[in-house]
Amino acid sequence: MDKAYSSSRENDIYHLWEKSGAFTPKVPPNPKSVKTKHQPYSIILPPPNANDPMHMGHALFTVQDILIRYHRMLGQPTLWLPGSDHAGIETQFVFEKKLAKEGKSRFDFDRQTLYQLIWNFVEDNRKLNQFQMKQLGFSMDWTRYHYSLEPAIVKTALSTFTKLYHDGLIYRDEKIINYCPHCGTAFSNLEVDYVDEVTSLYYIKYGPFTLATTRPETKFGDTAVAVNPEDKRYTQWVGQEITVDGLNGPFTVKVIADDMVDMKFGTGVVKITPAHDPNDFEASLRHHLPLKKVIGFDGRLTDIAGKYAGLTVNQARDQVVADMKDRGMLVKIDDHYQHRIGRCYRCRHVIEPLVAPQWFIKISPLAKPAIQAAVDNQVKFFPSRFKKTYLDWMKNIRDWNISRQIVWGPRIPAWYCLDCHPDIKVNFLDHHKNVVSGFYRDLKDNYSFAEINSGLQSLIAPVGVDFIINSPTSCPKCHSHHMIQETDTFDTWFLSGQWPLTTLGFNPDNPAKSSPDFDYFYPTTVMDTMWDILFFWVARMIMFGVYLTGQVPFKTVHLHSRVVDAKGQKMSKSKNNVVDPLQMSQKYGSDALRMSLVYGIAPASDFVVSEDKIRAQRNFVNKIWNASRFVEMIVDRFRQTNPRLKIDSKIDKSKLTSADKTILSRLNQIVASTTKNINSYHFGQASENLYQFFWHEFCDIYIEDAKNRGEETIPVLLTVLQTSLKLLHPFIPFVTETIYQELQSKFNFSPGLLITSSWPTHED
Repeated sequence: MDKAYSSSRENDIYHLWEKSGAFTPKVPPNPKSVKTKHQPYSIILPPPNANDPMHMGHALFTVQDILIRYHRMLGQPTLWLPGSDHAGIETQFVFEKKLAKEGKSRFDFDRQTLYQLIWNFVEDNRKLNQFQMKQLGFSMDWTRYHYSLEPAIVKTALSTFTKLYHDGLIYRDEKIINYCPHCGTAFSNLEVDYVDEVTSLYYIKYGPFTLATTRPETKFGDTAVAVNPEDKRYTQWVGQEITVDGLNGPFTVKVIADDMVDMKFGTGVVKITPAHDPNDFEASLRHHLPLKKVIGFDGRLTDIAGKYAGLTVNQARDQVVADMKDRGMLVKIDDHYQHRIGRCYRCRHVIEPLVAPQWFIKISPLAKPAIQAAVDNQVKFFPSRFKKTYLDWMKNIRDWNISRQIVWGPRIPAWYCLDCHPDIKVNFLDHHKNVVSGFYRDLKDNYSFAEINSGLQSLIAPVGVDFIINSPTSCPKCHSHHMIQETDTFDTWFLSGQWPLTTLGFNPDNPAKSSPDFDYFYPTTVMDTMWDILFFWVARMIMFGVYLTGQVPFKTVHLHSRVVDAKGQKMSKSKNNVVDPLQMSQKYGSDALRMSLVYGIAPASDFVVSEDKIRAQRNFVNKIWNASRFVEMIVDRFRQTNPRLKIDSKIDKSKLTSADKTILSRLNQIVASTTKNINSYHFGQASENLYQFFWHEFCDIYIEDAKNRGEETIPVLLTVLQTSLKLLHPFIPFVTETIYQELQSKFNFSPGLLITSSWPTHED
C-alpha cells in the first residue's frame, strides 16, 4: 500500500463497480411468482431538478446509498433507480433569468421554440447531475435511468389523466387561484410562502360605513359589504343595498351577514371583492354574488378600473389612496398593521388571488384510501411523528389545481374547436414575430388557423366550452379541423407524483402488461426524501399509487435531515450560503463528505455541514488507510521471519489473550449495533459508533498492543480489519474498497469486490 491515500483513486473504483455489474440487479423470468422468495430491495431516487448543479441537499442521497449498499451486502436483489426531473416552473424560471441577461423574455418566442430552447439548456445540466452523483459514489443502476419528459413517462402520465377524467375526477372550473404575475402562472397553496409583513391599513368611507382594507385599489371589483350576523351595530343594514361614492362614480352594493367577518377587525365592516380574495370568493358562492375582475394576469388593473386601468397594483394603490384623500374619502391610515402576505416561492413577488379557468382533480376520492393505507400501516413513516402530520394534512386536503400557465412541461391533453368557440382568447406570434392577442372571432379573418397555431403562446378558454380529451382529428360537432390544444401544462407534481409507477414501467391502460421491473420491485421498499416535501410529493405518490394499483408505492417513508448553514438557515444561492458538494469532494474526497453528512446526525433534524467537519472526516479516512497499512506492515514483518507463515483470519480460540477477547467481543457488538441502527434508520448513531470503535478501540488500543506481540495476533487483526471494512463500506465506500482490493490476495480475504461481499454476522 502507498504511504498515503489519495482520493484520485475514486474514479477508478467507481468504474470497477460499474463494470462488474454490481449496480444492476437481475429480474427473474417470472417475477410475480418468485418475488416473495427473493425479497428484492428497491429505492426510487427523488429526481434532482435538471436545471442546475446539485447542491448539498442532494449529497444527502448518501443516506440512500448506505441503505442500498447494506442490503446489497445482505444478498438481496437491490435496485437504486436514478432519474432527473424537468421541474416545470422552477426550470422555466431559471431559464427566463438566463434570457433576461440576454435582453430577451419568454414572449419573444412561440411555444415550440421556447420549449426546445429550454430542452437544450436542461440537457447539459442533466449530464452534469449524473457526473456529480457518480463522483459521490452513488451506486445507482444507470441502465435504468429515467427522465420525467421521456416519451414513455409522459405517455403514462397522460393515460393517468385520461383515466382520472373518465372516472369523473378531473374537472375544469373557474375558481380563485394563487397567481404570480411575474412568473405568469398559478401555484398551489403549498407553493406560496406566507410571511408576516408590516403594511398599511386604510380606513375609508364606504356609503354609511367606515371600513378598513389593505387593498383600496380593488374597490372597483367590490360586489358587496359584509358584517358579522352577531354584530348588533349593523343589524339594521343587513339585506339592504347601499350607494357608495366611487372614484369613477357612485355604485351600489348589497350588505350581507357572514360569519367570516371578524367583529374586532377594523370597524367590523369589510368590503367583498370575490375575484381577488379567497375568503371573499367563498362568501360569493354562499351569497350568489357576481365576480368583477379588476386585476389581470399581467398584474395590472383592467378596464373596470376606468382611468386607473393599465397601472400595476402598487401604482394603482398609491394613486387611489392619493385621490381618495383629495376627495375626503380617506379617514385614516394605520401604517403599522401586520398581516400575512403570500409571496411566490420562486421569485418572491406578491401572489395575486385571481379567478381563472383551471384544471382540477377531485382529491377526496384519492385521499381517503391513501389515508387508510397509513392508518393500516401499509406505509410506515420514520420518524413516526410524521404519520400524524401526514394524516392531519390529508384529512383537510382540497381539490388539486394541476394546471400551470407555463411552456416547460407536457400540455394538458384537451382540445378546443375554435369554430365552435370563437370566444377563446389566443396570444401568438405572427409571421413577422409580432405578438398578437385577442379573441379568435376578431382575428380569424386576418390570420389563418395555421399561423395562429404555429405561433401560439397561450390561450384562455371560458369555462363551459366543450373540449375533447386526447388528440382529435376534427371537431365531432362541426367537423372543423381548427382544433387547438390547451396551453396549460401539468403541475410538475402531477408527473412526479407518478414517479415510482412510470420509472418501473407501469401500464395504466393495461396493468397486466406492466414491465417485469414493475412486477418485481413494486411496491418499492423505501422512499427517502426531505421532510419539507411530505405534502408536495410523498402524499401525492401514495394517492396515485393506491388509485392506480391498489397498493402503496413504497412500504416505508424515511424523512431525512436538512442541511443548513451556521446560522440555521436553509442553504440557497440567493442567500450566498451554499457549500458546493462537488468542490468539497474534490478537495477532501467523497468519503469524507459522505461521512460528514451522516456522522452523529439525529433523524429528521437540521444540521450544519462545515468545511471543518468535512476535514475532520478526511482525517478519519486517512486513519483507516494508515491502520490498514500498519497491519500490512506487521504481517510483512512476520512473514520475513517466517516465510511459511499461513496468513488468514481463522482464529484459534485457545490462543486468545484477554485483549483479543475484548476486541472480538466489541467487534461482535459493533456488528450487532450497526446492523440494528441501519435497519432503524439511525445512520448518525451507526457512523459515530463505527468511528469510535475503529479509531479508539481498534487503532489506539488493540493495534498499539499488537506491536509488542507475536504472529498469533494476525488472525484477530485481519478479522477485525476485514469486518470493519465491511461495516464501514456503506458509509465510506471508496477507501474501504481500495484497501480491500489491495490486501485481498495478501490476506486471503474473500475473493471479489467488497461492494458485493457478504454483510458480517454477529452472535446474540
